[in-house]
Amino acid sequence: MPADASPRPTIYDVAQRAGVSKSLVSLVLRGSPHVSEARREAVEAAIEELGYRPSRAAAALASQRTRTVGVLIDDFHNPWFVELLAGLRSVLDPAGYSASVADLQLDAASGRNPVDGFLAQHVDALVVAAEPAPGALDGVGAPIVVAGIRELGGAQDADVVAGDDELGARLATEHLIGLGHRRIGHLTGRSGPGAHRRRGYEAAMAAAGLAPAVTGEDGGTSEEDGYAAACDLLDGTAGVTAIVAGNDVMAVGALAALRERGLSVPAEVSLVGHDDSPLAAYRYLQLTSVDGHSREVGAAAARALLSRLDHPDAPPHRELLAPELVVRASTAPAASV
Repeated sequence: MPADASPRPTIYDVAQRAGVSKSLVSLVLRGSPHVSEARREAVEAAIEELGYRPSRAAAALASQRTRTVGVLIDDFHNPWFVELLAGLRSVLDPAGYSASVADLQLDAASGRNPVDGFLAQHVDALVVAAEPAPGALDGVGAPIVVAGIRELGGAQDADVVAGDDELGARLATEHLIGLGHRRIGHLTGRSGPGAHRRRGYEAAMAAAGLAPAVTGEDGGTSEEDGYAAACDLLDGTAGVTAIVAGNDVMAVGALAALRERGLSVPAEVSLVGHDDSPLAAYRYLQLTSVDGHSREVGAAAARALLSRLDHPDAPPHRELLAPELVVRASTAPAASV
């Protein structure tokens, strides 16, 4: 602190300025009704005059809560998480909670366990929107809410809020079948959402009597993974006229693979993404995509988390949000129709 800087005002300064006790100032800060209007106004005036800001650390010690939530995601590059976090904050912020976010991939590369970091911060609860290593959530001791479909092994008793990924992929595939496409490929990845979306695609293909063509089962779900899976699909399956990508980011990778081969979208190959991220609505892409309502998933997960903190012994909460298909310019009838 510079030598000429004024020290930060304390709760004792507020009490002295207002002519009351420290405990009465604490009651005002907590919004207690057991304070006379005159004394409340005196404390609020002292707070305003001094520019006092309550200490979160002191409040945490007094309440046994830090009012901080740890949010574990697995890829900052995927715009799905932007909407998820916006939904979480829309509920957590008004309730006085802040979110601390960690990327599982970044921490894994540095050798750190983000769950340990959250526990060191004494977070009140965790929102898990990733798939950590087996055992990583064992002994956490804090409520866990799972956002999205995840494979978490031992965390089966956690509250879960997700979009219906299987139904979403089925809607995407049925849309293409309705446009007359018969050779429809699917780009997937190793993850809980990937497995559910793959099942939805395969169910729609089976119901229409069509042969599935799936690539990328052992890969990730990034743009580069989408590009590699699309190359494998186009090289290994003749006559593909439509592709259902595992997410919007993979769809962008698929678009690059198609253009390298001189195939236009949607005149020669229709393309569907999943998540309806902001990426899908870009005028340059105009990508047909499945809206799993990620912002609503985030908001519902935050509500479930706050409810769990207030009712720790309640039965596990399960909430599945129905998806919608948003049709844009990347899909069209098959050329033969």
